[in-house]
Amino acid sequence: MHFEKIYTGCLAQGAYYIESDGEAAVIDPLREVHPYLEMAEKRGSKIKYVFETHFHADFVSGHIDLAQKTGADIVYGQTAKPEFGAVIAADGQQFCIGKFTLTAIHTPGHTMESTCYLLKDENGKDTALFTGNTLFIDDVGRADLAQKNENTLNDQILAGYLFESLRSKIMPLSDEIMVYPAHGAGSACGKNMSMQTSDTLGNQKRSNYALREDVTREQFIKEVTAGLSAPPAYFPFNVMMNIKGYENIDMVLERGNMALDPEQFENAANETGALILDTRDAEVFANGFIPNSINIGINGGFAPWVGSLIPDTRQPILLVCEIGREEEVITRLARVGYDFSIGYLKRGFDAWKESEKQFDSIDSVTAEQMAENFLDMPGAIIVDVRKRSEYEAEHVTGALNIPLDEINAMLAGIEKDKTYLVHCATGYRSMIFNSILRARGYGSLIDIKGGFKAVKQHGAIKISQYICPLTI
Repeated sequence: MHFEKIYTGCLAQGAYYIESDGEAAVIDPLREVHPYLEMAEKRGSKIKYVFETHFHADFVSGHIDLAQKTGADIVYGQTAKPEFGAVIAADGQQFCIGKFTLTAIHTPGHTMESTCYLLKDENGKDTALFTGNTLFIDDVGRADLAQKNENTLNDQILAGYLFESLRSKIMPLSDEIMVYPAHGAGSACGKNMSMQTSDTLGNQKRSNYALREDVTREQFIKEVTAGLSAPPAYFPFNVMMNIKGYENIDMVLERGNMALDPEQFENAANETGALILDTRDAEVFANGFIPNSINIGINGGFAPWVGSLIPDTRQPILLVCEIGREEEVITRLARVGYDFSIGYLKRGFDAWKESEKQFDSIDSVTAEQMAENFLDMPGAIIVDVRKRSEYEAEHVTGALNIPLDEINAMLAGIEKDKTYLVHCATGYRSMIFNSILRARGYGSLIDIKGGFKAVKQHGAIKISQYICPLTI
């Protein structure tokens, strides 16, 4: 057997390729399917099945494109109702891949169709369990996502289903089985995931709070549903794309991969109302950018932040990128359902400057400059755009907390005639925040280089007493 995990850090997502005797299966593929096709072609294998553990909310899966390009069957678990051809596996149904088999184990809880797949070797021995979002390493899947699409459910009911699924379907399995989930730390599909992306089931029975033998159903439901932040706004749109289908990724790439000179770029923005998305690093963006453009750097949590901050997945988008990374950006947008990139600025921002068109910038200061020159500025306000839990653990005394993912709800309280010193943890999120405010007409914005980490290291700026996040 040949086995590979394809892990994508931006989405903290794991897809899996399994092959035996010239037959292959892919579990939870990403939108761009060429890595799986290349893998199978290189090894002289045919992809026979595309297994989906559930209707994903945090990314658009590549199941439809992969099936169309290979003739593979798409497999979902019991109760799934996709609006395209698929095999709906009964609980316990087996699928052969060469000398190995994958058995569908229906595990409702994260969603009602959630299904794990148990891999058995040629001798019938259980070797691996692909758990999707049912079981993570040191965590379990959220029980509050499917209710938006299934009105008869709520997080309490789903958590109850999850309790039963774990105890009746997963915990009885052998301790030696390797667990391979769909996500690791950084995904919004759980709350306490480990940095590890695989482990033995035996270790998880000892370390995962959700697999404790002595926990009652009521305790489990309380623990699983406590402390959940609001899911990103794009999740329901991705679910519906995964259920209903979507445009071929090749067409998405062709539409977005249009090189536009500055005049064409400006005309396209005016004619279509497109959002100008600048994906360069924060410090580069601060030095000069097209007016009204939004900065979400490609070298960070790009796709999830796009999904959290751009409310309409059908919004036309024009791109300003590092030269040579345009297709990467278009692809990563499509992973989370933003299919309407309509072109990019040829030769990047340098071309815009050379055209002598107007551009904007955002002031940046070091922590030392902040301490020396700005803390006593009349009317200046320090804004901390980190998560509430980060702020509550430790923050600059007197700072106003406006979490980046809550910017639209809290923007009404920000006065345009004030000066704002803005920081996050290291500088990535604060520049996103500043670019959004600048596009909405806020003028006096100062970004703190290096974020809270730099401020704390400087030492002269007063910081609140540290509180361990686990106690909050």
